[in-house]
Amino acid sequence: MPAARCGRRPSCSEAVVTETLTLTQPTTLETEIARRRTFAIISHPDAGKTTLTEKLLLYGGAVNLAGSVRARKNQRHATSDWMKMEQERGISITSTVLQFPYNGYHINLLDTPGHQDFSEDTYRTLMAADSAVMVIDAAKGIEVQTEKLFQVCRRRGIPILTFVNKMDRPARDPFDLLDEIEKVLHLQTVPMNWPIGNGDSFRGVYDRTTRCVHLFERGDSGRRAVELQVQDASDPQLLEVLGERAFNQLQEDIELLDVAGAEFDAEAMAGGALTPVFFGSALTNFGVQLFFDAFVDLASTPSARHADVGLVPPTHDSFSGFIFKIQSNMNPQHRDSVAFVRVCSGRFERDMTVEHPRTGKPVRLARPHRFFAQGRETVDEAYPGDVIGLVNPGVFAIGDTICTDQLLQFEPIPRFAPEHFARLTNQDTNRYKQFNKGLAQLEAEGAIQVLYEPEALRREPILAAVGRLQFDVVQFRLKTEYDVETLLEVLPYSTARIVEADAETIERLPWGATLRTADRDGRTVALFASEWSTNYWRDRFPTVKLIEIGAEAGL
Repeated sequence: MPAARCGRRPSCSEAVVTETLTLTQPTTLETEIARRRTFAIISHPDAGKTTLTEKLLLYGGAVNLAGSVRARKNQRHATSDWMKMEQERGISITSTVLQFPYNGYHINLLDTPGHQDFSEDTYRTLMAADSAVMVIDAAKGIEVQTEKLFQVCRRRGIPILTFVNKMDRPARDPFDLLDEIEKVLHLQTVPMNWPIGNGDSFRGVYDRTTRCVHLFERGDSGRRAVELQVQDASDPQLLEVLGERAFNQLQEDIELLDVAGAEFDAEAMAGGALTPVFFGSALTNFGVQLFFDAFVDLASTPSARHADVGLVPPTHDSFSGFIFKIQSNMNPQHRDSVAFVRVCSGRFERDMTVEHPRTGKPVRLARPHRFFAQGRETVDEAYPGDVIGLVNPGVFAIGDTICTDQLLQFEPIPRFAPEHFARLTNQDTNRYKQFNKGLAQLEAEGAIQVLYEPEALRREPILAAVGRLQFDVVQFRLKTEYDVETLLEVLPYSTARIVEADAETIERLPWGATLRTADRDGRTVALFASEWSTNYWRDRFPTVKLIEIGAEAGL
């Protein structure tokens, strides 16, 4: 391989930053905001989202081997999929926060579940992100869940960068993939690099910015970062390296892209009209570092957030943030509940006292943490874009705002309308305390909603969930975290409506085929077997209000 004749990006070893997340010298608020990159990764299941997450950690120096955290004594730990059930089933069930430095930037990576049954958790996590990485399977293109999550990002004004994954396997023509993104998502595409072949003939990528070809070798099945071989695309010896067919195809593609391709426009990307597209293979590391280096340059910095007092800029002197996630029992050594806070403005300091507008009471934040999946460490300060964890003694709820000085409330986080219902029975009467504690915690996390039949002889909870898999999660976690065995009975209902009417009218309603329940706030909730039944009630009882749970979510 002849020496590279073009300027190359830093190698893996050069890219690993040795700084720690703890600041060692005073810096301005504006400087710290400019360093933050807070983003979520979205995709359809099996597109390679978790694999890409692992490789970003690998090239960011946060892990030694893909799939294991760089920790003391070289211990191996799971990273983004830390929950036992995730490891057993091989799917992401809960969103995960991963924080690490990279090339002078402070990265807050929010890994989200890809399965549609956990889309509510993904939605809440996207509310904390400033940008998103959309992972697409090169053989399948745009899939159902990809499109659904993209629409969430579009409604929230979240800029998107696209990573077309699995180029090391048989793939569709890259021009066809770009065309599909533009037609299905109505999003202009600008390829920032270009694949050379696919499947067994995949040789690397052409970087359109530096006009260099990056050739890759598979290193340790993609578990270790590998050095890149870089060569000028115009170097005649590249013909010998690639072979005549691949070389000629690359030259044709470069010419077509230069003549007909759109130019990258940062404002169009920030406005959600354009996405830069990168090709690669997360499994074998092809194109991952090129993508990450470009990402930190292109991704959005923390921006202003909507609140009841108007837009709150990140540079506002007063601290503010909102809680987008609650998680309990993340670590067996810390059997507690943690509220995840997205910092929106000002500077957070350990032991500071903040206002809690929902309760109207001040709260002292004595034990804040920074997270890396299930691992944690105490944090002394944080800036807009950062995600911190607060030990939650039952004070905080999803959607809560915390702030200093000026009282404000950020826009609420809506609940999704449940579509699946089941009765849950505790199998051991001696463990009702643990049973009730576990259910209350899981409901606080937003995993399910708990309903009860107000006139039933036995107060057995009815679970309401967005997806059926959430029932499996509830039973699994009650068993592993609270040592409670349960029996689940799936119920024949598909729609829930909050019923608003006077008590006498509610009593006279025909509850035969419709199940009457109540939520923890005491509101009457009707469970219908079909949309037809719901419409029948609405037409027959026009004075009764039937309110859909989470209708404001728009999904």
